[in-house]
Amino acid sequence: TTHLEMPLLLHLLTPSARTHHSLVAMWSDSDSEEEPITEEELAKLKEEVEEKKKLIATLRNKPWKMKKKLSVLKEAQLFVEKFEGALGKGKGKKFYAYKVMMTKKWMKFQRDFENFKTACIPWEMKIKEIESHFGSSVASYFIFLRWMYGINMILFGLTFGLVMVPEALMGKPYGSLPRKTVPRAEEASAMNFATLWDFSGFAQYSVLFYGYYNNQRTIGWLKFRMPLSYFLVGVGTIGYSFMIVIRTMARNANEDGGGDDTSFNFSWKMFTSWDYLIGNPETADNKFASITTSFKEAIVEEQESRKEENIHLTRFLRVLANFLALCTLAGSGYLIFFVVRRSQKFALEGLENYGWWERNEVNMVMSLLGMFCPTLFDVISSLENYHPRIALRWQLGRIFALFLGNLYTFIIALMDEINLKLEEEKIVKYNMSIWEASLYNGTIPENSTAPPIEVDPADVPRGPCWETMVGQEFVRLTVSDTMTTYVTILIGDFLRAVFVRFFNYCWCWDLEYGFPSYSEFDISGNVLGLIFNQGMIWMGSFYAPCLPAINVFRLHTSMYLQCWAVMCCNVPQERVFKASRSNNFYMAMLLFILFLSTLPAVYTIVSIPPSFDCGPFSGKTRMFEVISETLEHDFPSWFGKVFGYASNPGLILPFILLMVLSIYYLNATSKSYKEANLELKKKLQSKK
Repeated sequence: TTHLEMPLLLHLLTPSARTHHSLVAMWSDSDSEEEPITEEELAKLKEEVEEKKKLIATLRNKPWKMKKKLSVLKEAQLFVEKFEGALGKGKGKKFYAYKVMMTKKWMKFQRDFENFKTACIPWEMKIKEIESHFGSSVASYFIFLRWMYGINMILFGLTFGLVMVPEALMGKPYGSLPRKTVPRAEEASAMNFATLWDFSGFAQYSVLFYGYYNNQRTIGWLKFRMPLSYFLVGVGTIGYSFMIVIRTMARNANEDGGGDDTSFNFSWKMFTSWDYLIGNPETADNKFASITTSFKEAIVEEQESRKEENIHLTRFLRVLANFLALCTLAGSGYLIFFVVRRSQKFALEGLENYGWWERNEVNMVMSLLGMFCPTLFDVISSLENYHPRIALRWQLGRIFALFLGNLYTFIIALMDEINLKLEEEKIVKYNMSIWEASLYNGTIPENSTAPPIEVDPADVPRGPCWETMVGQEFVRLTVSDTMTTYVTILIGDFLRAVFVRFFNYCWCWDLEYGFPSYSEFDISGNVLGLIFNQGMIWMGSFYAPCLPAINVFRLHTSMYLQCWAVMCCNVPQERVFKASRSNNFYMAMLLFILFLSTLPAVYTIVSIPPSFDCGPFSGKTRMFEVISETLEHDFPSWFGKVFGYASNPGLILPFILLMVLSIYYLNATSKSYKEANLELKKKLQSKK
């Protein structure tokens, strides 16, 4: 258009369009004449640029056709690109251009940083892919596994950096003390694979276990306080675990909000699920599968809310299912009790007289029960006809009771072993006093000298060191449980899927939809296995500092192996259901196991005397005496008095009572806020 036609066109356009075209014409005239624009014109141009930016930001919400949206978006982007940079021309406009440039760079940096943070989340894309095909319930297990991996990385960092590395670098070397030397009778087989696989031999006399550590107050040129560090790391790992579990539960409760808003559920899923920014075909396939799975979850929720059932038949079947579950639990408990009694008999007669199965019978029976009983509980739960989420919780509760009984039966057996070791230690002490007397007492001629008697550390008699024995048992149980899990995946999932896949064409019935069919992912068994394995880590890491490292390796390999098995060998559940938004059911079980796991460790620290010739607390009556020793030697006397007053039960009990009352008050306040929130939601829904 020419300049003569411009007034007529501006008259026919809307006010905003007239402003836009007048600014374009004005700026083109200004460029042709090379004269600076006025302040009023500059303000109008800035205002128009800001309006175009707002339009670009809110264009997705406009009720326009897609063709119109694209044309308006293109026009607005061209306008902003042209005139935003041009505002930097002319006198006094450089600062604005610099500010615009820095704003763009800052927005780009924020976007790239968010993408970087997402890319740094371990296994995020793997979990998203699993969620898209198997639903949020299966994905919740892998999210929980990733969270456990992070916790164990912290525990590994504490034990490795503050216990194992200082002892290896600054402590006395191997062979300098009897506790750091393999006995002469065991040297021939100390490096055999069977011995190392049993965590004996050189593995037993290393930084992997409690007995290797010396009881010197300070070691190395840094004067590192090893006994104090060992005790504080052991207590600190438990305290950190409590803190992080409770903090996660509180955050999940806050994210839960106060109830689901189920208004127009299917309409929201239909019209708002697709992401129009997806440009990768594989990502689009995953998103399609995710939307399909979310619809299945919503349909199951709707069907369960409207289901009508025969209440008398349902009650009978549920009572029968609970009776069968109790029989299974009682049978497994008796079997473990029987095996533990046999193991005590073998220990009294000498384990070297028995084979591999008798030495590892308790661990293998516990692993086999953990492998087969969840499957039996799954069959029993099919009688109850619960909602899938409620059925999962019943299943978790039954397996929880099974694992808890197994674990505490194992602990009771260990306590009996500890008592036997303490009795044996008394005999060893008496024999060592006789051995030392016969070694150092003698007669030499008068006015003659003799060199001091030197005894090789490998030849010195030593006590049984019950702490190392406890650590070895937990390490063996962890390793055997890990191997059982991997074998179950390879045989129960992979080989089963291969058989169904290749023999389905020549079989008498349809193997895919009949027996054996492809396996489903066992959420309850895997979650409980993960939780109880972590409980063993918390209990045994005080006596085996290597346990967090073993568990980190186990979780790392489990993530890859189970992700592969789920995608290649498993099929989605027949009744896909939506996981709860707050994962606090898992966390509550983990917190309970953490509490139960601390009881045996605290009991041994407070009540049982440490071994006299091994470990950082040897020579003390109780392990916690290292605290009073440190206060006495390393702090002024007034600090010790203040600590004594602060640890007085007369102050601790009222403080605990105050904490309980505060928690009760906060819980009541939180419930009232949730009820008020639900009432407000109901009022809003009634006004729609």
